This record gives sequence, C-alpha cells and structure tokens, in this order.
Amino acid sequence: MDGYIALFVALVLILVVLLVLIANLKIVSQAQVYVIERLGSYLTTWDTGLHFLIPFIDRVAKRVSLKENVVDFPPQPVITKDNVTMQIDTIVFYLVSDPKMFTYGIDRPISAIENLTATTLRNIIGDLDLDATLTSRDVINSRITSILDEATDKWGIKVTRVELKNIMPPREIQDAMEKQMKAERERRESILQAEGRKHSQILVAEGEKESQILRAQADKETAILRAEAEKEKQIRVAEGEAQAILMVQQALADSLRLLSEANPTEKVLTLKSLEALQKVADGKATKIIIPSEIQNLAGLVTSVKELASDTSTEGQKP
Repeated sequence: MDGYIALFVALVLILVVLLVLIANLKIVSQAQVYVIERLGSYLTTWDTGLHFLIPFIDRVAKRVSLKENVVDFPPQPVITKDNVTMQIDTIVFYLVSDPKMFTYGIDRPISAIENLTATTLRNIIGDLDLDATLTSRDVINSRITSILDEATDKWGIKVTRVELKNIMPPREIQDAMEKQMKAERERRESILQAEGRKHSQILVAEGEKESQILRAQADKETAILRAEAEKEKQIRVAEGEAQAILMVQQALADSLRLLSEANPTEKVLTLKSLEALQKVADGKATKIIIPSEIQNLAGLVTSVKELASDTSTEGQKP
C-alpha cells in the first residue's frame, strides 16, 4: 500500500514539474520582444523565437511591440499670436526603438507624449497668427515631429510623424471665413463666365470668318467653272463651225474632183456656172460679180436652151 502511495506522489510531482516547465516555455512572435527580469532586475531582451524562463526566478517584465503605433489625441486649446483661441487635435506616429528604455525610462509613456505634444503645439502656435496657422500646417507638423523625436529619444521612443488632424477656429471666425470663401468662389465663377463668353465670341467670330472665306471660295470656284463652261461651249461651237466648213470644202473638193474626172463639156461647165450664179444671187451679198465669159443676158438664155436641148436629145438616144 505504501508503495502505491509513493508511486502516486511521484507521478503527481512529475506532472507538476512538467506543467511548470511547460508554463515557462515562451514563444516570442514576430515584431515583438520580451523584457526579462531575474529576481527583480533587468536580465535581457528576448527576440523572436522559443525561450525558457527559470521558474520562480525569472519573469517577463514587459511585452513590447516593435510595430509603428498611432495615437489620436483629443483637441487641445491653443492661442495664436493675434489672440485667437482655437482647438487643434493631433495624431502622433511612433515606434519603440529601445525596449529596455521604453520599459524603465518613463512611466505611462503615451500620456507623457500627449502632454509633450500639447505643450509643444502651444509654443509653436503662440508664435504664429491665425492666417499663418491655417496655411502653415506642414511647417507646424515638421517642427512638432522634430521636437518630440528629440525629447522622447531618452524614453526609447522614436516619433516618426505628427499630423494636425483638425484646426477649428471660433465659430464667428469660421463664419467670416466661409463668407470670404463664398465671395472668392463667386468671383472666380464670374471670371470663368466672362472668359467663357469671350471664348464663345471668339469662336463665333472665327466661325463667321471661316464661313465667309468658304463662301468666297465657293463663289470663286463657281465663277471659274462658269467661265470654263462658257469657254468650252465657245470652243465646241467654233469646232462645229470649223468642222462644217471643212465638210463643205471637202464636198466641194469632191464634186470638183468628180467633175474633173468626168471630163465635162463646155456646156456642162456653163450650166454649173449658172447654178453657182443662182446660189450667189440667193445669198445676202449686195454685189454680184458676173464672169467675163457671159457677155449678155440673151447669149446666156440661148446657151441655156441649147444646153437643155442637147441634154434632152442625149437622153432620148437608145
């Protein structure tokens, strides 16, 4: 019986030891460090990995995140150089640069940063008037960041950036600023409308000018085409008349050639002369020149009769 009791006690002791050992195994995550104390004094800083605490001797004094942290502080009342009270709230970005100094350098570091930010902001804004405060936000951010970073260095904290989130002047100043902005917008709108009307007038004038140029060009091209058409018409008429003259001359030449080839008698030539004389007489000429071979009208008549008689006799011959 005593043996069973001793075995049970031994198992319980082994189990307790295992639980204690397991409880003192620590795994440090990425972007974290553990500040370790031994018997109340700083021992070391654990980085990422598996670590073991000596039971009842060592302890984790602080778990510190190495990530960049963001703190949004409530609005702080500040007074400008021209005695205007406004509310300004800030955002501070910081990270822990020295875990040991962060753990032992200052108590409640976030509260210390808040108070230091408010004090620094009052000092900077106190040297600026209202207009400079509203238009120099980047300058104010840079100055606060520089001052805070230097002051918090001994706390193991690095201030990376400070931003002025809101700048809220008194209500009456906000109303005046809104009226001024409204007047400025209306002024710009009037300028834009005037420029738009001017631009529109310029476009209309340019369009009218272009239209007149196009009309003038169209009239010019129409006149040119009309002149060319008239010229073409005259050329064609002249060509037609010339062609007709050529055809008449050709016909006359052909008739003369045929007459010459037929070896006509003197009487036939006389008859052809009379036909030509008749055509001449039928024309519009005011003067008629009689060939010298035709001496008088009686001789002309006799010649015609004889020619006609000879022509009839020749026609009756078998």
